[in-house]
Amino acid sequence: MEFQDKIVVVTGGTRGIGRAISLHFAGKGAKVTAAYLQNDASAETLVQEAAGLAGEIRVVKADVSTADGAVAVIDAAAKETGHIDILVNNAGIIRDAYLPMMSETDWEDVLKGNLYPLFHCCKWGVRKMIGRRSGVIVNMASISAFTGNPGQTNYAASKGAAVSFTRSLAREVGPMGIRVNAVAPGLIETEMVTALKPEVVDTIIKSSSLRRIGRPEEVAEAVAFLASEKSAYITGQCLIIDGGIV
Repeated sequence: MEFQDKIVVVTGGTRGIGRAISLHFAGKGAKVTAAYLQNDASAETLVQEAAGLAGEIRVVKADVSTADGAVAVIDAAAKETGHIDILVNNAGIIRDAYLPMMSETDWEDVLKGNLYPLFHCCKWGVRKMIGRRSGVIVNMASISAFTGNPGQTNYAASKGAAVSFTRSLAREVGPMGIRVNAVAPGLIETEMVTALKPEVVDTIIKSSSLRRIGRPEEVAEAVAFLASEKSAYITGQCLIIDGGIV
């Protein structure tokens, strides 16, 4: 098992891309702590799905955009061993609107929802990695950080900041044996896509080289690659997973 007994934290880990990441690591033998904010039913379903896997998934309900929530999740994961091996920062929100009509609340909530978890979880996660001088962090960005999208100035700004955050943190903690990378998915088959108008989805598909929507499992594979020894000499990078849109 590639991640046998590795201690893994996945924020936003019970639905969509986060769910696929949690199941992928658990399937490879990892002990996964999946953080979530609201949907208890999805969390319970995930635990049931993981019952037959080589590893395990435990869920923690917490708001990781706050220091208390992030500490609760990191401490729960490190309770038995005192450390964590892998941190995947997947938690985030989206509130689309054209800038002239965007409310201040939607601007502030998206920046807070997408950037505060990075700060808090990385701060406390790194503290659980330093002692062993090893660890991997994978942050969730988006192709919006590179292409921009109409109606997503708030989201694109937050995801562009996530890429810059990743590069800076990689330089900080590299000497401590900790690697930090990001992934930037394009259009992925999640609940978010079902809320889009069919013509919007069709336009995006036609703009991709592979002419299809991505699957959450494909993002999970990329995250696992960056968390594995196969990428031991990769840090400070952002891997775009978009079927050729960018």
